[in-house]
Amino acid sequence: MKESTPLQALAPPTFPELDALLRLQGRLLHVSRLATVGEMSTGIAHELNQPLCAIANYAQASERLLAGPDPDLAEVRDALQAIADQALRAGEVIRHLRGLARPQQAQPQPMEINHLVLELADLIQSDAKHNRVRYRFEAGLGLPRVCVDGAQIQQLLLNLVRNAIEALASLPPESREVLVRTFRNSAGEIQVTVSDLGPGIAPSIAPYLFTPFCTSKANGTGLGLAMSRTIANSHGGELEYHPNSPSGACFTLTLPAAQAGVSEH
Repeated sequence: MKESTPLQALAPPTFPELDALLRLQGRLLHVSRLATVGEMSTGIAHELNQPLCAIANYAQASERLLAGPDPDLAEVRDALQAIADQALRAGEVIRHLRGLARPQQAQPQPMEINHLVLELADLIQSDAKHNRVRYRFEAGLGLPRVCVDGAQIQQLLLNLVRNAIEALASLPPESREVLVRTFRNSAGEIQVTVSDLGPGIAPSIAPYLFTPFCTSKANGTGLGLAMSRTIANSHGGELEYHPNSPSGACFTLTLPAAQAGVSEH
């Protein structure tokens, strides 16, 4: 009987196998994205409820004004403008939510990392307020662009922020804070850190943080951090963990700066 050689045992996947693996990875990314959105659903519902209540109040006020003997049309116009503003606010939340929830083909292009973080502000703030967590963003100045798929990087960042918010649940509200920072390191790469002052990661769990289906959450999928590292690696970057000081956890996303001359599509 002919024995298989190590080279045969480690043969690379065929093109059909590679295509199947890429499709599976895409499905797992989508599942991870939906799981993150689902975990944030209560805060998102609260964020949507506020403009909807405002719209109802302004509409009732307009009805009362118009029912009077001499309606003040300027006041009615102001109320209608407020209704339009609140509708746009609710629409923005839904737009960001839909962008994260639907499956997408990766479309890397040069983007401002600060802009990607700021676009998540409504979703993050709604989740943070619901959990009585203070959220802060410190944006680095003059950062070069990064060539990324914006939706995937935003999914990664939401995963990290969501984990940080959950880690603070055992602390008193006044001690709950999540900090996101962007800056350029000495190698010219762009870095984003997500840190908290919670209890931190147990040393026994830390080596397995990025292992698929490994989770300490009662209802967790174990996909969030694994998929986040996959996203980072697919962009030529890295996602790393280290303990925060004086306590808590800090996750660092490192991305290469976009090459000069790369234009947007």
